[in-house]
Amino acid sequence: MRLRRQAGEGLAGCLVWLLILGIAGMVLVKMLPVKIQSAELKDFMVEQAKFAGRRTTAGGVKAAILRKTAELGLPVTKKDVTVTIAGGHITMHCNYVVPIDLVFYTYHWEFNHQVRRPVFIV
Repeated sequence: MRLRRQAGEGLAGCLVWLLILGIAGMVLVKMLPVKIQSAELKDFMVEQAKFAGRRTTAGGVKAAILRKTAELGLPVTKKDVTVTIAGGHITMHCNYVVPIDLVFYTYHWEFNHQVRRPVFIV
């Protein structure tokens, strides 16, 4: 007798979970590419720092970073990137904000990449 009363009671819960899963999927589709591009930029900055030597200038490294951000489609301007080479170290900072348009809300995702490494003169 108890089984007859339970028929169909789980439909609303199923629909709620499908809605939550759909929203999570949409957020993932919007944010994952930005995260990958950001990680590529960070890796590029580390690579630039590894091979910065005597012939490298701060302006040249900054220009390379700006070219990479344009290639990746990240909204980075000249004022967002600073590069200094002093005291046997190279220091790079790149601060930028990527607006993520979610259907009813625009999330402003802030990134702050910092790299500091010693410069080896080869």
